[in-house]
Amino acid sequence: MTVVVTGAAGHLGGNLVRALVAQGRRVRAVDRTRDWRPLDGLDVERVEGDICDLDFVRRALGGAEAVYHTAGYISLRMDEWPQSAAVNVTGVANVVQACLANGVRRLIHFSSIHALTQEPFDQPVDEARPLVAADAPNPPYDRSKAAGEREVRGAVAQGLDAVILNPTGIIGPHDYRPSFFGRVLLAMGRGAMPALVDAGFDWVDVRDVVEGAMRAEAQAPAGARYILSGQWVSVPALAALLEEITGRRPPRLVAPLWLAQLAAVVAAPFSRRNAQQAFFTPVSLMALRSNRHISHARVTHDLGYQPRPFRETLHDTFRWFAEAGLLAAAR
Repeated sequence: MTVVVTGAAGHLGGNLVRALVAQGRRVRAVDRTRDWRPLDGLDVERVEGDICDLDFVRRALGGAEAVYHTAGYISLRMDEWPQSAAVNVTGVANVVQACLANGVRRLIHFSSIHALTQEPFDQPVDEARPLVAADAPNPPYDRSKAAGEREVRGAVAQGLDAVILNPTGIIGPHDYRPSFFGRVLLAMGRGAMPALVDAGFDWVDVRDVVEGAMRAEAQAPAGARYILSGQWVSVPALAALLEEITGRRPPRLVAPLWLAQLAAVVAAPFSRRNAQQAFFTPVSLMALRSNRHISHARVTHDLGYQPRPFRETLHDTFRWFAEAGLLAAAR
């Protein structure tokens, strides 16, 4: 039977397709892009289209045994609710409707750690955390991912067998485009970042997320939600590890978070005017200010999920960047 992966040409989707093919699964790769480099050399069916088109989604999911929904719109701005809602809410609604209409055995839906409320900060974030409220002052990305989860929950109540996954900050090999986090790492690796921020994030290897997702398809109970986290690492500590790997000295200036937030607010209009996506925006800095205690205890207990050490992930990521010519191109 066919396994469908939406967002198949993205960082997560591409790694997932590779793992499924390695298992001998028949994969239908769905994406709106014409850049299929992440799937070069893989024997998969490629389908180009937009998940915001319900008729297209119904056709794309026809005959599918399982669906991995990785497609999403990542926004680092406060004024992108329409774009975020179109993909992360309407797109999810289309996928769950198509799964119900086509009799899909199981949907694996990729949400985000940002769909969950982060406070209180002195307690670990786990699966019991409530979703971000629709009227909360959170960024559009957070609210749209929470709304997408609600669409899946509504379909579960209608009989859909679905599992929801909430990964943290994904990095790792086969990041062809590259992703936002990949671009951040490349900028740090080539010494193009003038200053660091005294903050951090929970980083997880894309290969661990893929393995956790495939275990969820095979073993998770219907309606389950799992957080797929890795390890919290500060930006200065990440830069120090990169120096060991690349030999590139990190910036000496480490800005306190409040100063970085002030600078981001001042720089935001210029970034939009130049059609550039800055690394440190008010939204991305808000994420760096989020809860550093993210628990993957439930998925470890239920599915045997074990994220690898962060140093190994960073080393493998930069080795792949070098082999793909992206590190040299960035320099």
